[in-house]
Amino acid sequence: MKNIIIIIAALFVTLGITAQTNTEEIDLIQSIYGIEKKAIVKEFVHPKTNNATAFWDIYETYEVERKIIGKERIKLLDQFATQFEKMTNEESSIWMKKVFAMDNNQDKLLERYYKKVSKVTSPLVAMRFYQVENFLLTAMRYEILNEMPFVEDK
Repeated sequence: MKNIIIIIAALFVTLGITAQTNTEEIDLIQSIYGIEKKAIVKEFVHPKTNNATAFWDIYETYEVERKIIGKERIKLLDQFATQFEKMTNEESSIWMKKVFAMDNNQDKLLERYYKKVSKVTSPLVAMRFYQVENFLLTAMRYEILNEMPFVEDK
């Protein structure tokens, strides 16, 4: 668990930097995070030997889709960081619709892959997969919210 917290903290140090980075840098950061994250998933999920290959194949596909949503999240955070003090009511409404849609897509993705993992491994392995992914996503959301600038309504 301590490793998870350290990785998340390191991720958000780099996320603060990514607000003004390009796609290649985001890809690099996601790659580094993905390697560390895979080690955490391996430590926590423990798929049995006879279905480990199937689990990791599904996990890799999940990660590709998760990273797409992660890039969208970084773009939205960049937009918020550069515009939050000047956002109009209309712009704020549009931004929030994008945030809600992204969160919904992330939740649907996790549910879809929970079902896939359950089919090729077991409900227990799928539950562990869901738990570790949900923990990491929740921790990321918390850190993002914790770093968000707030201004008083004028």
